[in-house]
Amino acid sequence: MKYAEEFRDPKAAKGLLAEIAKVADRIGATAHEPVRIMEICGGHTHAIFRYGLDKLTHPGLEFIHGPGCPVCVLPMSRVDECVELAEQPGVIFCTFGDAMRVPGTKKSLMKAKADGCDIRMVYSPLDALEIARRNPERQVVFFGLGFETTTPSTALSIQQAAREELANFTVFCNHITVPPPIKALLDDPHMLLDGFVGPGHVSMVIGVHPYDFIARDYGKPIVVAGFEPLDLLQSVLMVLRQIEEGRAEVENQYARVVPEHGNPVSLAAIADVYEARPSFEWRGLGEIDASGLRIRAKYAAFDAEEKFGIGYAAGPRNVEEPEGCACGAVMTGRMKPTGCPHFGKGCTPEMPLGALMVSSEGACAAYYQYGGARHAAE
Repeated sequence: MKYAEEFRDPKAAKGLLAEIAKVADRIGATAHEPVRIMEICGGHTHAIFRYGLDKLTHPGLEFIHGPGCPVCVLPMSRVDECVELAEQPGVIFCTFGDAMRVPGTKKSLMKAKADGCDIRMVYSPLDALEIARRNPERQVVFFGLGFETTTPSTALSIQQAAREELANFTVFCNHITVPPPIKALLDDPHMLLDGFVGPGHVSMVIGVHPYDFIARDYGKPIVVAGFEPLDLLQSVLMVLRQIEEGRAEVENQYARVVPEHGNPVSLAAIADVYEARPSFEWRGLGEIDASGLRIRAKYAAFDAEEKFGIGYAAGPRNVEEPEGCACGAVMTGRMKPTGCPHFGKGCTPEMPLGALMVSSEGACAAYYQYGGARHAAE
């Protein structure tokens, strides 16, 4: 298949759904004792609800929504630090649009912009580089945010800034990595998972082997998946077949995009610019060892934490979640968004309590956008 519409073919979808149902019946999956499959990526969560896959698949399957939204897993303290950076005199703060409406303890970046801060939404760190070139008298800070998917573009931008000796460009690095939080979830005795649908875009960069530990050490199948409905249905079927056959392997459904060993150019840029932090705080999971990246010493001139004495350079900062906010529980698969008492009432896209309701990959946003009043009434 070559075109997107082919991956949305209803006839092919019906065939996959029928095969999923057969395998689910054979392994004894029921609504009371379901097979619990975690889709790690927030993009998959939105696709599942956009196409109604949660309603179409066998009742013995339960989708568990994982921590695969980088905006959502960011603790409120980091949002506060973004606002502090933006409020400094002479700073132009650049960020992806997803992060603009995420609440901090006092305000969001959107509110800070309304209060007069020079905060600009960009599509790429290269846009921030261009802003730095055009404003040599100003300090331009780019909010480096995301999993391995966006990490290479920030690394390449830092390399370019170094070549140009752009003294007014820095990155507030909040890049994080996927495997460590998955290990943290698997180590949680209360987290019952039977298999994983692995992230496609992240795997495009890192390949499939960073997930080997999931199958090898924990005996759980994982299938790296694409984002169209047939991609997801085929991936679920592949997970179920592994369970039926007593296998636990890393399989690549998204082979048309994901190379086995990742993208060597991207991986080289990441290795050159970043090193692992000793630990990084995740919303809902706390500090996880070696789960975040920081800028290497040789690029310290482009590290906003070092330049402005903020973030981990100033020491960890713990901030309590808003009272009643269940973002952490939803993010880690312990609760469905509808289990939060504020869902659709005290927390809406217009007035969010947490990041999951405003991020384009947030589970609460998916439930609200594609279920709306129906989910809020459940």
